Amino acid sequence: MGEKKSKKSPVEYDESKVLSLSPLEHIRLRSGMYIGRLGDGSNQNDGIYILVKEVIDNAIDEFIMGYGSRVEVELKDNTVRIRDYGRGIPLGKVVECVSMINTGAKYNDDVFQFSVGLNGVGTKAVNALSSYFRVLSVRDGKCTEATFERGKLKEKKSGNVKPGTKNGTFVEFIPDEEIFGTYSFNMEFLEKRMWNYAYLNAGLVINFNGNKYVSEKGLLDLLNNEIEGESIYPVGYYKGDKIEISVTHSNAYGENYFSFVNGQYTSDGGTHLAAFKEGFIKGVNEFFKKNYKTEDVREGIIAAIAVKVKEPVFESQTKNKLGNTDVKGWIVTETRHAVDDWLHKNPESAKMLEQKITANERLRTELNSVKKEAKEAAKKIALKIPKLKDCKYHLEDGEKGENTMIFITEGDSATGSMVGCRDAMTQAIFSLRGKPENMYGRKRADIYKNAELYNLMMALGIENDIANLRYNKIVIATDADNDGFHIRNLMLTFFLLFFEELITSGRVFILETPLFRVRNKKDTLYSYSETERNADIKKLGSTAEVTRFKGLGEISPHEFGQFIHENIRLVPIEVQQLKGVPKLLEFYMGKNTPQRREFIVENLLTEIDA
Repeated sequence: MGEKKSKKSPVEYDESKVLSLSPLEHIRLRSGMYIGRLGDGSNQNDGIYILVKEVIDNAIDEFIMGYGSRVEVELKDNTVRIRDYGRGIPLGKVVECVSMINTGAKYNDDVFQFSVGLNGVGTKAVNALSSYFRVLSVRDGKCTEATFERGKLKEKKSGNVKPGTKNGTFVEFIPDEEIFGTYSFNMEFLEKRMWNYAYLNAGLVINFNGNKYVSEKGLLDLLNNEIEGESIYPVGYYKGDKIEISVTHSNAYGENYFSFVNGQYTSDGGTHLAAFKEGFIKGVNEFFKKNYKTEDVREGIIAAIAVKVKEPVFESQTKNKLGNTDVKGWIVTETRHAVDDWLHKNPESAKMLEQKITANERLRTELNSVKKEAKEAAKKIALKIPKLKDCKYHLEDGEKGENTMIFITEGDSATGSMVGCRDAMTQAIFSLRGKPENMYGRKRADIYKNAELYNLMMALGIENDIANLRYNKIVIATDADNDGFHIRNLMLTFFLLFFEELITSGRVFILETPLFRVRNKKDTLYSYSETERNADIKKLGSTAEVTRFKGLGEISPHEFGQFIHENIRLVPIEVQQLKGVPKLLEFYMGKNTPQRREFIVENLLTEIDA
């Protein structure tokens, strides 16, 4: 029997416990409600990028309304500076527009028709979550400037500007380390965002740290730059008043989409993307006068779609998924007409598309016979998926499924460490027997001939459609040694070849676990690198005991819990451009060429990772 726990004395609930927060205090206390997540800058959806986005969005709104064709963006020492050449904030409302919630012109359709910024919230959130924030508005030779610290006004002044100074707004801010902790900007993430802004706003010039981002052909440029020579036929393109589309097919498996609403990248799609898919199928069938199956038409598709919606309703504050149901009808109709018209005007492309659909039909027929055999074999093994320790909730369960993840582990020892400390409500585990088969150069039908990869596919729920994915995050959890790195690459090869959309939609991660434990009689520290280990030894003294974890199985369940819960470190797997994937896979996972052997020998002691 253990000691009897003493009861906590009840906290008195009276008037003194009821707090009234100012709107800016509420943003700082509940920042997730406004910017989605915090993070340290290692993920493209981390809060510091949302702050940059919110300010640039305002500049883009000016461009959309016909004011200012240039935006200057500079990032230096975590200080962000953004200057647009729009109309400028009305001088008498500068302070209110950056500090008072629900104040702004985005509510007025006469001023902003297709706004991408958060109505009355965006810049205020940036202000509240910055240790330093300065705004300067120029209008017709006059200006107003205001400086804030953590949302509180420190100084305001007005005056005249030099003759010839163009109208517009300048914003300068430093994300607050009190909110975000130690963070750093990933320049690749920001460059990607700048290109998206350029593609979605043909003719707009963005200067970012001295580099120019501009597109004359919008989404046509986006797709051509992404695939570069990987398409079966030239990219098809259409632009209407409220919709822009570019589409082609490649020989890759799966489907890949880049979808946007009012300039916002919707990584999780939504009603606009679903409507585009439906309209595309209808347009193809109408042109060919056939009734092709959806999967045969869409297998291998790569498409970009951008729509303008007057009052967008997003399913989260960070706008990853559009929820408007009223947009479906017109998007389906306009897409159908656009596809039918394009196929009539491009007979060679129509012929190539028809051949692709026919080839997809043949592959599906072959795949169905293999599927049948695999499912018969699976029935004989067991009713449940071997090596899967499932969790209670899944993505289909709405809010309860938002934090679900599946860990793909290496062997039973690592699985054992995790099982004892995982959250059985939201964390599932799939255990690999060892190194899975290298699927490079194989067909999709070969998945059904490999029991382990077949079971993994079924565990994820992605056999027929990525939309049926059962977990929010797929986390590869392998040892930090050569075998572990090899397994990572084999798994990434599997996903990139057959389920590329999992990676392009930001679903796949690598679990970082500590390499060392440093402890004395009082404290225990965990180090993720030799540099951290040396710093921890310095903290605890030279007599501290140092343990090198050779594998995940060496970390006890008691210790492991913190590394998959509150202190979890996930490295996102991201693809900068689709066109680089085939060459990358061929080099790492193809034939054992002299060049690859030479590369491996030269980098033998480093962490080689796809």
